[in-house]
Amino acid sequence: MTGGHETARDVMSTGAECIGAHETLDRAAQMMRSHGVGALPVCGPDERVTGIITDRDIVVKCVAAGHDPARVTAGELATGLVWVTADTSVQEALTRMEEHRIKRLPVMDGDRIVGMISEADLAKHLPDDQLAEFVHRVYGHD
Repeated sequence: MTGGHETARDVMSTGAECIGAHETLDRAAQMMRSHGVGALPVCGPDERVTGIITDRDIVVKCVAAGHDPARVTAGELATGLVWVTADTSVQEALTRMEEHRIKRLPVMDGDRIVGMISEADLAKHLPDDQLAEFVHRVYGHD
């Protein structure tokens, strides 16, 4: 690591697509597929990010629960937003993800989302032992 001063901006993937809170889950799933992502930030009418939705949320909380993805909105399923700013250190971002046991972390600049940090992004920047520790903490308790 370059002196340990890397920030969220250094590791994040930019261009996180937002899904409107009023959009349905089938639309969210299509967006995930076309962008090759497993999570989308959910935005309210004023572009403010209100939560995040993952592919697993759609499967577990909607499909497996017997609901129709064409009738449930992203806003109904969006979970509380844990985020960091672009200047947050990578270490701090890691800690957040471990504490909340999340695999994807939105990076915010004011009210706007500027990127997402995923496990894959971290894998490119972390030493193997640190990555292994992260994976263990995030997945270790299921």
